[in-house]
Amino acid sequence: MNRELYGKLIFELSHKGRKGYKLPNTGVKASMEGVPAELLRSTSPALPEVDELTVVRHYTNMSNNNFGVDTGFYPLGSCTMKYNPKINEEIATDPRLASLHPDQPTYTTQGALELYHTLELYLSEIGGMAEFTLNPYAGAHGELTGLMVIRAYHEQNGDSKRTKVIVPDSAHGTNPASAAVAGLTIVEVKSRPDGTVDVDDLRPLLDDTVAAVMMTNPNTLGIFERNIPEIASLVHDAGALLYYDGANLNPMVGVARPGDMGFDVMHINLHKTFSTPHGGGGPGAGPVGVRKGLEHLLPNPRVVMNEDGTYGIEYSDESLGQISGTLGNFAVCARALSYILSLGRNGLKWVGPLATLNANYIKESLKDKYLLPIDGVCKHEFVFDGLKDKSTGVTTLNVAKRLLDFGFHAPTIYFPLLFHESLMIEPTETESLETIDEFISVMSRIADESIADPDMVKDAPHNTPISHPDDTEAALHPVVSYFELSAQ
Repeated sequence: MNRELYGKLIFELSHKGRKGYKLPNTGVKASMEGVPAELLRSTSPALPEVDELTVVRHYTNMSNNNFGVDTGFYPLGSCTMKYNPKINEEIATDPRLASLHPDQPTYTTQGALELYHTLELYLSEIGGMAEFTLNPYAGAHGELTGLMVIRAYHEQNGDSKRTKVIVPDSAHGTNPASAAVAGLTIVEVKSRPDGTVDVDDLRPLLDDTVAAVMMTNPNTLGIFERNIPEIASLVHDAGALLYYDGANLNPMVGVARPGDMGFDVMHINLHKTFSTPHGGGGPGAGPVGVRKGLEHLLPNPRVVMNEDGTYGIEYSDESLGQISGTLGNFAVCARALSYILSLGRNGLKWVGPLATLNANYIKESLKDKYLLPIDGVCKHEFVFDGLKDKSTGVTTLNVAKRLLDFGFHAPTIYFPLLFHESLMIEPTETESLETIDEFISVMSRIADESIADPDMVKDAPHNTPISHPDDTEAALHPVVSYFELSAQ
């Protein structure tokens, strides 16, 4: 890394005795009397000594080296990294909302409770469900909560032997992980050559030990599962429930509702479908919705409207219990409601079609140079199996790193595991035609470079703060402090 060009470390900017603050002399002498000796330092902490302006410039320069949706195209497949309108941030950071405390009396938080209640109603309409809870803090947390609802449903019916969850081989990794955390056994169902669930493989797996079948629609390959009505019928005839992983809800918004397809329980990734940025692992929210007849099992606490039109918080003995400290990630919920209200009913109807249009446009434009294992119309995302010409040895990882030289974040790579060189692209509906055309041009150029000058691509990136590190060495022996760097 060229620290002269991209910014020195804060320790390298340190000068002994330099400060960015001045405290008044109170005349009170510090005393360590009574503090146990084992809690006292023998030397002062090794902290950088810098003035305020240096600190501001340092972190501003560091932030310019980061990548986000506000700085460039972020086509991560399966993640829906769409633009987050700034009005969402204004709402979420409004002191009248941001300064609230979850333990305040409900008469002082009526606006926040109304926000929760309204969002639950809107999500129920969008998902085709009877009721939603906003309590889960993330998508995987929502999956776990949904599976807990399913498990509680079977236990309530005295059906304790239902301990299996059927998961497609193309599923997100969180599906089997969430099922395992819920204490359930995972059974895999295979996909057909067209990427959809093989109904013939599913049929014999359905017996009286199955609690649920988890599905994503469209699936991880971006293909719409056309056999959902048949699958739903088979699952329900077997006494099991059908779970909808909402990670790919984005192309369905305004077009189709999971509840209408026969799903009994679902979660929604608010930080994907409803625009909150979630790079770096957070923030997130994974509301869970259920069909009629399962509402009583949703976790405590719940926001309810009282007879006088005010809002309150309710706890129920029939609930599966409590899965979070409070009512959920309020700031993410505020952003999501702002997004829904900004678009309105008519605007939401364009989310799915435009996301689908953008994805198919990119796929058709590049399929002559990148291997398309499953042809046909996709939804919001699709998967290439690396470059079409594999004779040069240029891999999907090489392509991803070369993209960084042109100011684009790489798509999701090596997932799903169905293909050896998976390159999963999701443009989202918020990207312009000009941005998408530029991305197509760069992807095409990289494919041409891989033939004309493969080493150029294999050695990429060339103009980023860190050029071409040894990924394995970096993972096994990371340098995590300035003092480790200095020792080298």
